[in-house]
Amino acid sequence: MKTMKDFLRLSLLSLTALFLVAGCGGEPEPGPAAPGPAPPAAAGPVNGDSLISASIGEPSNLIPALASDTASSEITGRVYSGLMKIDKDLNIVPDLAESLEISEDGLTMTFKLRQDVRWHDGAPFTSRDALFTYELMIDPQTPTAYGESYKQVKSAEAPDDYTFIVSYEKPLARALVSWCFDIMPAHLMEGRKLEGSPLARQPVGTGPYKFDKWESGQRLTLAANDDYFLGRPRLDRLVMRIIPDLSAQMMELMGGHIDTMGLTPDQYEEKSADRTFTGQYNLFRYPAFAYTYLAFNLRDPRFSDRRVRQAMALAIDQQELIDGVLLGLGSPANGPFKPDMWACNQNVKPHPFDPEKARSLLAEAGWTDTDGDGRIDRDGRPFQFSIMTNQGNKMREQTALIIQSRLAQVGIKADLRIVEWAAFLKEYLDKHNFEAIIMGWTIPIEPDLYDVWNSTKTRPGELNFVGFANEEVDRLIDEARFTLDQPTRKKAYDRIQEIFHEEVPYVFLYVPDALPVYSNRLVGPEVGPGGLGHNLTDWYVPLDRQRYQQ
Repeated sequence: MKTMKDFLRLSLLSLTALFLVAGCGGEPEPGPAAPGPAPPAAAGPVNGDSLISASIGEPSNLIPALASDTASSEITGRVYSGLMKIDKDLNIVPDLAESLEISEDGLTMTFKLRQDVRWHDGAPFTSRDALFTYELMIDPQTPTAYGESYKQVKSAEAPDDYTFIVSYEKPLARALVSWCFDIMPAHLMEGRKLEGSPLARQPVGTGPYKFDKWESGQRLTLAANDDYFLGRPRLDRLVMRIIPDLSAQMMELMGGHIDTMGLTPDQYEEKSADRTFTGQYNLFRYPAFAYTYLAFNLRDPRFSDRRVRQAMALAIDQQELIDGVLLGLGSPANGPFKPDMWACNQNVKPHPFDPEKARSLLAEAGWTDTDGDGRIDRDGRPFQFSIMTNQGNKMREQTALIIQSRLAQVGIKADLRIVEWAAFLKEYLDKHNFEAIIMGWTIPIEPDLYDVWNSTKTRPGELNFVGFANEEVDRLIDEARFTLDQPTRKKAYDRIQEIFHEEVPYVFLYVPDALPVYSNRLVGPEVGPGGLGHNLTDWYVPLDRQRYQQ
């Protein structure tokens, strides 16, 4: 068996190669539109100004252990730091750690920590914080979706202020990447309940930006950390404005009130052909590390029969969604991995569009049109349910409308419910109070299906909210997690995807292209294998293009 060192070296090289291939033969490139004129290079990097972005939803919680939504994670990712981090080329490198030693058997990691780091309130960062974070993540009273990797640690100790040692009972594939997770402040959280913690809205981290203020429903502001251990970031402030509607975001962008947003495919197509627009903004296009899916609440008796779920998949025209919603700016999804990832089973093909077979399967499950009204029913009850998705995501809404139309053609009435983001998470998803949903998952660089698919992860707030339970999948997930041998992991993941294809807990729909746009007054945005943002602390605005004062 390979050692942990061998595994990390090989897997990170393969991951780097993978994401280079994802750009269709090379590193992802800017979109076809010509970028605007670059600011004069002679001016050089300067401090000052703000980067103003838009978010369709407000963060739900800024304690990293509880931050499960994108808006929250975007903030915590700038405020906090991990012992390790993922660099531009998807290598795992030291961050709060100064160095790392891994034992020959791959079971013990010794982190030597930096001695020049302070929390944003001035307290020194020490190994106590790393040990506290570990203990918090394994505490059964911590309602976190991210604790499982830490529960595999056999022992953790902090023998001195700047040494942290963890040992594992058996090899864990995600061991090293798990220590990229944000370290939390022991001096502010130890002995206190997470519920009601002021850090949920006023975080204190060690990262490049400090929390400044949060105006509910309006904006959240971070300020540059002058004492950041890797050097003060160039931009004085990061401002996240809450703008739930993408059309409204575009108006704000065009008016110069925000600097960046994620474009919809139709916005991208329109603006990339507009030379006035491309004279002021830079557009980028690259495959997103995410997929969109239709999921069923498997606790609902209507969806407990896999023939019904298979029929749903057959009734949906996947290519229609890619062409109609993404305008061709994406690719089909055939499982929980990107189609070009090493873990993806290339032999598992998306369900074909076959309405006749869908009707046949529904009839086998007892759903037929007994009264000739064009809608199928069983025991006198028509097949009718609601598809729920979050407000502000135009692509998901369009996807739902097309699916609604296709299901109607096989006799199923699907109602569409659009719910504000925070309520969608807290009142419906976390409480399993839904029938079907259209959502998306980010695809991590290190595959691990445990939190989303293991049958034990179905409690309120956990990520297996559909209630999927399959003993073989549970076993295979463990096989893949507890080995460093990639062929063994590949075999397990291949079989899992075969089971997903048979059981259809989700209808995997598509992998969209990421389509971010940035004002060209910003110098520094560049796409790497992991996308944009890896070098944010180096971004700057030349003095003659700065708009915002401290």
